[in-house]
Amino acid sequence: MRRVVITGMGAVTPAGLSVDSLWESARLGRPHFTPLSNYFDPKDVGVKLVSAIEDWDPAAFGIGKKDARRMDRYCQFALAAAKQAMADAGSLSDLDPYRVGVIIGSGIGGCDTIQEEHRKMLEKGPGKVSVFFVPMMIANMAPGTVAMEFGYKGANFAAVTACASGTTAIGEAFHAIKNNYLDAALAGGAEATISLLPIAGFDNMKTLCTGEDPNRLSIPFDKERGGFVIGEGSGILVLEELEHAKARGAKIYAEVVGYGATADAYHMTSPDPEGKGTAKAMEFALSEAGVAPEAVDYINAHGTSTHLNDLVETAAIKRVFGEHAYRLAVSSTKSVTGHMLGAAGGVEAILTAKALQEGILPPTANLEVPDEECDLDYIPKMAREKQAVYALSNSLGFGGQNAALLLKHWEE
Repeated sequence: MRRVVITGMGAVTPAGLSVDSLWESARLGRPHFTPLSNYFDPKDVGVKLVSAIEDWDPAAFGIGKKDARRMDRYCQFALAAAKQAMADAGSLSDLDPYRVGVIIGSGIGGCDTIQEEHRKMLEKGPGKVSVFFVPMMIANMAPGTVAMEFGYKGANFAAVTACASGTTAIGEAFHAIKNNYLDAALAGGAEATISLLPIAGFDNMKTLCTGEDPNRLSIPFDKERGGFVIGEGSGILVLEELEHAKARGAKIYAEVVGYGATADAYHMTSPDPEGKGTAKAMEFALSEAGVAPEAVDYINAHGTSTHLNDLVETAAIKRVFGEHAYRLAVSSTKSVTGHMLGAAGGVEAILTAKALQEGILPPTANLEVPDEECDLDYIPKMAREKQAVYALSNSLGFGGQNAALLLKHWEE
C-alpha cells in the first residue's frame, strides 16, 4: 500500500478566487453573501441572499470566449480551479498520462444549461436547442474537460453523491493511488446552482435560509439557524504518490491517510436520525489509517445550518469519539462559503489541509447562540491556534450519502 499526499490545490469560491484568499476568509470568519436579485428577480422565492461568485470572468483563468461558451458555469469553475492546482503542484510530465486520473464530483452538473435550453425549447421549439446542450449539461464533462486540458488519460469520472460528491471524488482518487492504479490525480468538486430552477426546488423543500441579516445567515450549530445559504464554485486538489512527490521536490500540504463512505439507506433527503451511517464513515476512515479516535484533533464538519443535519452530525461525532468528542475541535466553514453542494467537499478538504499546514483551526463564523442539543466545541467566531495532527473532513448528501476523509499534518 502506497502513501498519498496533497501537492497542489486550487479554488474558485464566493469567499475567494484562490486558495490564499479563500483561506484568509475562512481564517477570519468572513462570509460573503450577495443579493439574489443581482442574478434574477427573486419575487417568487423566499431566498434573499446567496453565496455566489460575483463578476465571474473565465478569461481571467485562461479560458477563451469560444471555449467558455461551450462550457456550463460549473465546468468553467472546475477548469479554473484545476489550472490553479496544477500551477501550484508543478510538473507531472514525467508520469505516464494513463497513470494520472481526473475525478471531479458534482451533485447536479450543468444546471444553468438545463434551465436555459429548456427555456429556448419552450419559447422557440426543439430546433433551437443547442447542439452543445448534452455535453454542457452532463456531470462528467468537468473531469473530461480538465483531462483534455492537461492530457491526462487515466481513470476519469464524476462522483455524483449529492453534497458528498467532492469528498467522494477525493476519496476514490486516494484509493486509486494507494492501491497502485494511479500515480497522481486531480480530484475535487464543482457546482453552479445560482439559478431559479434549483433554488426554487430547495426553497420549496424549506431547506434554504430566508433571512436578510448577513451576519445571521449561515450559522451552523447555532440555536437560531434556519437553513443553508446556497453557494457555488470549485475546489480541486492534486493527489500524488509520496515517493514521486518527494523525488521531484514537491511541497506537501498534508497526507491523506483514510477514507470512509457509507449509505444511510434511510430516507430520500433526511439523514438517519441516530447518525449511524455518518459515524460509520468516520470509523472506516480511522480504521484504514490505523488511528485511534483520541488522536483526532479537529473535524471540518458538514455543518449545513439545517436543524436536522447539525443534530445528526453532532450525534455521530459523539458515537465515534465518546468522551473525546468534547475535547476535539469542530467547525463548519460553510459559515463562510455557504453550502457549495457537490463542490463543498473539495473546498473543505482544502481548508482542512490548510488548517493542518498553518496550525490554525478556522472558526464557525457568527456562531453566537449556543444550542443545548449541539454541545461540542464548534470554535465559535474566532480562529484558534492549534497544531492539529489528524483532522477529519465530513460530507453528507441526499440519498443518504456519507463520506469522510482523514488527513494528517505533514512533517519530513
